[in-house]
Amino acid sequence: MNIKHIASTAAILAATLGLSACAGMSNQDRNTAVGAGVGAVAGSVLTGGSAVGAVGGAAVGGVIGNQVQKPPR
Repeated sequence: MNIKHIASTAAILAATLGLSACAGMSNQDRNTAVGAGVGAVAGSVLTGGSAVGAVGGAAVGGVIGNQVQKPPR
């Protein structure tokens, strides 16, 4: 196994464990968490395992997840 495979597996595992705590969250909060998790993994993979890519991906994914289904005002 190479380091990129180990890092991506660890990121997926961390995202899965983190999302298991979403039981009491609102839909918008859950979408934000899912978006951040998916964005972090995608950012890390697209930048070759870069921590900056993972953080940037998490930020972008969180914003997108938050805006997907806003509650009516």
